[in-house]
Amino acid sequence: MDASRGAGGFGPAHGAAVLEVGPLSGRPGIRARGEISELTRPPWEAALAGLAREHADVSYVELSEVGFVDVAGVAALAVTALGLPGGRMVVEHPPPQVPRVLGLFWPGLGRIEVAP
Repeated sequence: MDASRGAGGFGPAHGAAVLEVGPLSGRPGIRARGEISELTRPPWEAALAGLAREHADVSYVELSEVGFVDVAGVAALAVTALGLPGGRMVVEHPPPQVPRVLGLFWPGLGRIEVAP
């Protein structure tokens, strides 16, 4: 899923954020690449909704190729985890602001595990 593309559909438009989200290979979850911000929030929230629909016991969110997540993007992650019917969400390799924002606004949220 691409949030924004430049001329011809290749690369970001000047000043525009890009987010690509797809399934993980070999385990339940999603992998994101790019930036999670106001411009890319709709595809981020859609990907999280799909993850929640398919959630069994553990779902993975791989963020090693995400450069930035704004507070609302972290909030969407936390709200999704809180809405899971059970189990947990493992957030792998997030940008540094993700654990800080989770710790500030959702301390002790046991449904999310942050794996460096």
